[in-house]
Amino acid sequence: MSRQLDKSYMRICNKEIKIRGRLIKIARLDGDKHTFLEDPEKFLAELRKCGKRIDLFTFMQKLPDTTPRYSYPMEMDNLAVLRVTTFENWWDKQIRSYPRNRARQAAKRGVVFREVPYGEELIQGICGIYNETPVRQGKKFRHYGMTPERARSYAGTYLDQSVYIGAFFEDTMIGFLKLVIDESRTQACLVHILSMVQHKDKAPANALIAEAVRSCARLEVPYLVYEHFSYGKKVGDSLSHFKEVNGFERVDIPRYYVPLTPLGRFALNAGLHHPLIDRIPESIAGRLRDWRRVWYERRFQTLTES
Repeated sequence: MSRQLDKSYMRICNKEIKIRGRLIKIARLDGDKHTFLEDPEKFLAELRKCGKRIDLFTFMQKLPDTTPRYSYPMEMDNLAVLRVTTFENWWDKQIRSYPRNRARQAAKRGVVFREVPYGEELIQGICGIYNETPVRQGKKFRHYGMTPERARSYAGTYLDQSVYIGAFFEDTMIGFLKLVIDESRTQACLVHILSMVQHKDKAPANALIAEAVRSCARLEVPYLVYEHFSYGKKVGDSLSHFKEVNGFERVDIPRYYVPLTPLGRFALNAGLHHPLIDRIPESIAGRLRDWRRVWYERRFQTLTES
């Protein structure tokens, strides 16, 4: 569905926000790890006049400012952040030998990397990657069954701020990433990175990270953000380990929650603004994830990323 027709999206002060939730409506900036507010008071004033019920609005500060600047209710969120100076510095000093060797492996096995313009080559490549297997990381892959129309909408946001890099083996795109750079060119967010499971022996994911660092260094963007370093109460897993060995570090940064209705104020005070899974003890949540992984592997009997 086009975002212009999706009622969960709207524009305020020339910025797109998305609204989620049924009982409690929580809004945030679309792409809030690369889109920021310069004047929150002005934005909130317009948000209150928008005509839609929004109970809570949440936003983050921009790197490298990790000291709270505003008086709104706040919690510390976290990001996986790589400080970029030069590619050589990252390659020689910021990563471990294992990911460095894995990144070399891709080139040795014939994988070629290049920037890909937004167009049909990129769209068809994304469909091929996303439709390879219905299970990833031990759970149902929600993007399986990707159509060209969905791929255009999925990858086609923030075109004037985006860099797409493809990994090609024998003329087939076996992996890709999308970087979105914020308007001040302070940080670039890895919003999409995925590769084919059948080509994991060529380590395209490690080499794509190297290409992302190379792009940030070339464009003089000092921070590369790879989503969150940890999620809720979830402790270390394969993805956080992958980020760590590739030089990313956890950075805690203020996230503000501004109640706009009495229900929003109640939800914030009661902790209802967090997903239910975050309130389950990690000892139980970990077992549930293991059971889910086994169930999906048995059900689909398909390729595995382990």
